[in-house]
Amino acid sequence: MSEQPGSEFPRAIGKVANRELVANGYTTYDSLTEVSEKTLLKIHGVGPKAVRILGEELAAQGKAYAADQS
Repeated sequence: MSEQPGSEFPRAIGKVANRELVANGYTTYDSLTEVSEKTLLKIHGVGPKAVRILGEELAAQGKAYAADQS
């Protein structure tokens, strides 16, 4: 999959999700390991589909989102 500008995330997550992730400081898969799915879903423009796709990409790399701390 080709990457979105400003991040290493796939185009499949959508332009808005990519833009909002970058705006919130998430530009690499490693940066996603420091945040929970629940936190990402609170970002406007980042929905369940984007979180699922990114989670699958993380898993393929042997990584995962951070545990939910709430």
